[in-house]
Parts: sequence; C-alpha cells; structure tokens
Amino acid sequence: MKELMLGNKAAARGLFEAGVSFVSSYPGTPSTEITEEAAKYDEIYCEWAPNEKVAMEAAFGASLSGVRSFCGMKHVGLNVAADPLYTMSYTGINAGLVVGVADDAGMHSSQNEQDSRRHAIGAKVPMLEPSDSEEALEFTKLAYELSEEYDTPVLLKMCTRVAHSQSLVETSERKVVEKTYEKNPQKYSMAPANAIRRHPFVEERMRKLAEYGETSGINRIEKVEGAKRGFITSSTSYQYVKEVFGEDSSILKLGMVNPLPDKLLVDFAGSVDEVYVVEELDPIIEEHCKALGLSVHGKDILPICGEFSQGLLRELILGQKAEFPVFETVTPVRPPVMCAGCPHRGLFFSLKKLNCTVLGDIGCYTLGGTPPLGMMDMTLCMGASVSAIHGFNRALELKKEGSKPVVAVIGDSTFMHSGMTGLANIAYNMTNSTVIIVDNSITGMTGHQQNPTTGYNIKGDPAGKIDLEALCHALGFERVSVVDPYDLAECEKVIKEELSVEAPSVIISRRPCALLKYVKHNPPLSVDSEKCKSCKSCMRIGCPAISMKDDGTGTVKAVIDKTQCTGCGVCKQLCAFSAIN
Repeated sequence: MKELMLGNKAAARGLFEAGVSFVSSYPGTPSTEITEEAAKYDEIYCEWAPNEKVAMEAAFGASLSGVRSFCGMKHVGLNVAADPLYTMSYTGINAGLVVGVADDAGMHSSQNEQDSRRHAIGAKVPMLEPSDSEEALEFTKLAYELSEEYDTPVLLKMCTRVAHSQSLVETSERKVVEKTYEKNPQKYSMAPANAIRRHPFVEERMRKLAEYGETSGINRIEKVEGAKRGFITSSTSYQYVKEVFGEDSSILKLGMVNPLPDKLLVDFAGSVDEVYVVEELDPIIEEHCKALGLSVHGKDILPICGEFSQGLLRELILGQKAEFPVFETVTPVRPPVMCAGCPHRGLFFSLKKLNCTVLGDIGCYTLGGTPPLGMMDMTLCMGASVSAIHGFNRALELKKEGSKPVVAVIGDSTFMHSGMTGLANIAYNMTNSTVIIVDNSITGMTGHQQNPTTGYNIKGDPAGKIDLEALCHALGFERVSVVDPYDLAECEKVIKEELSVEAPSVIISRRPCALLKYVKHNPPLSVDSEKCKSCKSCMRIGCPAISMKDDGTGTVKAVIDKTQCTGCGVCKQLCAFSAIN
C-alpha cells in the first residue's frame, strides 16, 4: 500500500516493519517525530529517556538481550551519546541496533550546525543517509540487516528537509527478528585487554562494508549518455541536483556515506570531464575524493554554512541568477517570542529588574534573551548553565571582585537531562551560586513531550515522577524555594533573598506551560483606554497579546488582543494606573 508520509514517520514505519521491539530516545528537533510515530505502534515499546546517552545505553541493553532496538536524537544529542557509541563500535551488537540522528543545516532550531558524518567516521560505524521518505523507510530496514550481518551499530542520518518533508512510501508487513543472549565478556566487556582484541575486528568490518558499498546498489550511478559533467551527492542535496542538472549530467547518488566507495568514486570521476561534489556543511565527500587523487569542485564554489537549494546551485554552478515573482505585499517580520501567558516571562522580568547576569540553557526559555527582556547572557549546551555558574562565581572569588547578581536558568527537562551533575558540583565544591529551575511541567521546546518530572510516560500513562525539591535537597542543597512566576513581587523577593545569602541555593519557578491542553486560563484582560496613560509599562514584558494602537482620537493607547490573552495578570501588575483589568 502506498501512503504519503513525513520522512520521520516513514523512518518509524521502517522500525515497525523491521521488527523493532525497543525504542528509547530524547526529543530533539528535527528527530522527535520518529519516536512519537513509533509509539503509535503497540508492538513497539517506546520511552523518553532523561538524555541521549541513557537512551543509547538502554537501546544497547535491549540489543544485548536479543531484540532489535533503536534510539533517536538530533545532531547535538549525538555528542552526549558519543561515549557509548564509540565503544559500541568495538563491542558490536547482538540483535540489530540503529541510531537515528537528525542534522539541522541552517540551524532552524539548534545552537550549532555540526555535521554528524564526523561521528560516523570517528566511531568507525556505517552511516546511511536517505534522500526522501521512501528511502527513510527502506534504509531503516536495511540498517538492521547491516547491523546484524556486520555486527555493528548503524547510524541513520536524517536532516531537517528529509525529516519534515513528505513523499510517497510503499508499506509492507512487520517481520520480527529475535536472538538469544549468550554470555560473552570477551566481546561485550571492554576492559583494555578485550578492547585491544576488538579493534582489528572494527577495521576489518569497515573494509567489508566499503566493499558492500561498491556493489550493493546502496550507492548508485544515474548515467546520462554523453554527459561531460558529473555530480557526487547525497541526502537532500541529491534532490536539488536531480532537479537542476538531472537531464544533462550524470549523478553518483550516495546512500551510504560512511564508509565511502573508493572504486565507484574513481570510476565515476573517470567517466566525465568535470566533477562537482554537492554536500551540505563539511566537505567530507570532497576531501575523500581529493585523497583518492580526484580533481573535484566543491567548497571552492559552494558554501560550507547553511542549507542548499535549487536556486543556489543554479546560481553558483551555472551562473544563472534565479528569478522569483515580485509580490506587492511584504510579509512582516515575526521574530521568535515567548507565547502569551508564558510562565517564564514574569521570571525574566524580575531578573531584568534586579539587573542579573543570566547564564542560560537550551529550551524555549532561551527566548528570554530576545527584546524587550534581553535577559540571557550565555547559552552553550544542555546543562551548561549549572556547570558554568559554578566556574563563573568561583572565578569572581579568585579575582576578589566580590559577589554579583548572577543566576543560572535551566528548564525541568533540561535539568533532568544534564543539570543534576552540575548541581552536585556546586554542592560538592561549595560556590555561592543560585540556580533557577523553570519548571513548566513539560518538555516545551520540542513539542510537549513528557519527562521524568511530569509523572507521565510517552503514551500519557501514569509513570514514575521525580520530586525536584527532594532531589535538590538530596544533591546537597539546604536552600530550595518554590515561586509562582506570575507573582512578580514574590519572584523579586525570593531572588533578592537567595542572591544575598552566602550559600548555594535553588529556586524552582513553577507554573505549567500556557499551551498545555489541561491548563485552565483566566478570562482575557482588557485595557480601560480612559485610564491608560500611554506609559508603555505593560510593553516591557514583551507579551505578544499587548500592543499600542491609535484609539481613534489620535492618541496611542495599550490594547490587549483577547484571542491571545490568557489572563495571566503579569501585565496588570505593571500598570500603575489600574488600567488593565
């Protein structure tokens, strides 16, 4: 049966058809939907893990026991899971194990633009790279066959455009493959003596996989007779090349991007007069071709940053400027902003009022750095806020500059992901640091996934729930406060108090995300235009529901959009003239 599917949904269908029984992932755009779609199959056990390292280790355990397993993550998540991945390459697997990783060229929702192919090369594991939904399904199934045949974890590399675009796929039935666990510490226990013996196996495995890539059809040549120009490409770049150059140029389309097929590359390059390597981000295929002695064009013409497009290739390779229709109306710029009623807004307003330095983290609360709040001085990676504030404050002590109003801000899901170890470091090494956990009762940034603090699992069923207050106390913190971020006076009071005390402290800013379905909002507020003095104090919180408009008399007054307002009351607390009710 044929069906139109998103790339991520097609990959999930591939998991189902491959007989996968166990999935553990951490949500991260653009990979999240693979696990969410897999969870819709009752035959597959799915879970959200606290972080990607845990997810990969859990998937390894499931593979070891004898069932096909999967873990999914975005590109930066693979950094977190790199520790087990690099050693899993040595141990190999029992039942098939596939790791789905989704890159984000263009940084639509990411803090960097790294290329996951580097991890495949470093870990010495095969990587398959689909270019559409059909291949996402088929390559997922193939990945399990390769995993078991070559005794290796396999990386399945998606990207934003493949993950979130749709194309036709043909579905088939599920086939379950299960194996028996057999004790084999020489293979699975990577003490140095065992690891030394496994390394030659890894090298031989990669040699055999390279041979597979030469003849299996996973890498294919689309030859155009008489063509003088050839393209070596993969993933979504293949689609752009096919559309622009497919009629008069030959194409070597790579489906396995690690290891690369040396003979196929050399033979293809010899069949045309000039070769272009079209790959987003790093010049990995290009560098490999040059190491083989091939003369190719690549990053000498094409950019190393950002996404490609048909128009970009046409312009940079053919010199043809793409012409687009000119529209009379211009779409207004809509910068990212926290939602109306977002519980984080009141907290960041209080931090701004107290002129705090804010070391931030990864989550929707990162938007606290946008105007007019502008209260995010640093964002590095998951959990870094808690670790960084310790180093920041200790350095102030070393420089004898005295204390400053510095706080770390981290979300509840991010705290569970990688904030706990940083908090333990503060307690253990005793810096006077204040950490604020913004607990909105959900993993907000990636689309409302559950996490260990919510009390529900991936299917929404009751699950174990971690008590943040008890956890912080157990990690060595005596001072743990809870505030409602809608209460500006209380927020300011507690933050000032904790910053003034010479002791480590945690503030939990707790209020559910305004977009959660079960959250009941107050009636929307309105502005009494007669009382409004046009002072714009209410605009200081940056709520998208509030704007300044002409009241019909030529005077600009504050106006609240009732379709957006959640009645949180934060703006009401800022109005000195009682104009908002």
